[in-house]
Amino acid sequence: MGRLVLSHFLTISNSSPRLASSSLRAGGFQIRHLKGASLSPQNWLPSPRSSAGFRCCCSVSLSQPAVSESSPTTVKKRIVSGVQPTGSIHLGNYLGAIRNWITLQNTYDTLFFIVDLHAITLPYDAQQLSRATRDTAALYLACGVDTSKASVFVQSHVRAHVELMWLLSSVAPVGWLNRMIQFKEKSRKAGDENVGVALLTYPVLMASDILLYQSDFVPVGEDQKQHLELTRELAERVNNLFGGRKWKKLGGRGGALFKVPEPLIPPVGARVMSLTDGCSKMSKSAPSDQSRINLLDPKDVIANKIKRCKTDSFPGMEFDNPERPECNNLLSIYQLISGKTKEEVAQECQDMNWGTFKSLLADTLIDHLYPIQVRYEEIISDAAYLDGILAEGATKASDIADTTLNNVYQAMGFLRR
Repeated sequence: MGRLVLSHFLTISNSSPRLASSSLRAGGFQIRHLKGASLSPQNWLPSPRSSAGFRCCCSVSLSQPAVSESSPTTVKKRIVSGVQPTGSIHLGNYLGAIRNWITLQNTYDTLFFIVDLHAITLPYDAQQLSRATRDTAALYLACGVDTSKASVFVQSHVRAHVELMWLLSSVAPVGWLNRMIQFKEKSRKAGDENVGVALLTYPVLMASDILLYQSDFVPVGEDQKQHLELTRELAERVNNLFGGRKWKKLGGRGGALFKVPEPLIPPVGARVMSLTDGCSKMSKSAPSDQSRINLLDPKDVIANKIKRCKTDSFPGMEFDNPERPECNNLLSIYQLISGKTKEEVAQECQDMNWGTFKSLLADTLIDHLYPIQVRYEEIISDAAYLDGILAEGATKASDIADTTLNNVYQAMGFLRR
């Protein structure tokens, strides 16, 4: 899976005009768009060079209170998140993370980056990493990340991530890292003798990713809650060891060096399951490409994957039957992609057979992903545009990250540079 990490705010391009709003129901949230405008591929996604970025004004019930945009004096809470560039961005990454970012960017200070440093903890293709990083950035934008509201950058382009990781590593007990479930699972698969140290220590890098930006909330899936808890423990440990009066005696302002971030877990779509096993999460690392819908899959590939996906022999379609995990997963995907409520989908599909439902789901997926694919092709073909966004995002991220890093260096007793 693409490991999710992180939070913070930046603005990269000119703000687009505020849109006149009319409501369109979409899953668990409301999307407002221009009156009289359709959501066709031609008008819901902007030109790469357009100064008026795509603005998807959304609100969604999350586990934390929203911050009103109406008051100019309100300080927005900060969120950071990212996806690994290894493998193809798939439907699970989109529904479980990226699409939720579109909601969050309207309410919070947001920073989204490509976590390329995390991508090398397991064997990888060095020749493909750079291209995959650009592809991932282009997909962020194609899915609706608005550069007038959020910054997009590459993790390795902000050197403070690695520097803070080393400082945090000096206070992170090995026992804390040994208990990480993902390390145990992945090292078992790879074989202990072949596992790099980075696989053990990457949660410390993840903590660095989050704490550098004084993040308030971190969007995480259920499988990342343990890593966020480690981040919280490290923040508290550093604050206790080096913050407060100890920092002040060294010339600092005193107080906490890091905010202790809270998890932000979306109530819907946080866990999309495999097409070949309704009990396993949709993952980049799954050996079979049939297990996932990649965002850039051609329409015939999407139709074929849905046609061949695992089903059961029960009559009709229903949610929440523990004996029918595949049925629940496919209905949930249809609900999220179609923008209908759970009740509407249950009523629509209850008497369908698998053949009818699969055809409906495939058509809905193809229609939904088409404008994303069109927008992606526009962005990836304009190298100067994409490079400019990533460079500006990295510059603004570095300004914030360096402030945190310099404070930590000072509090830990290093000679000022």
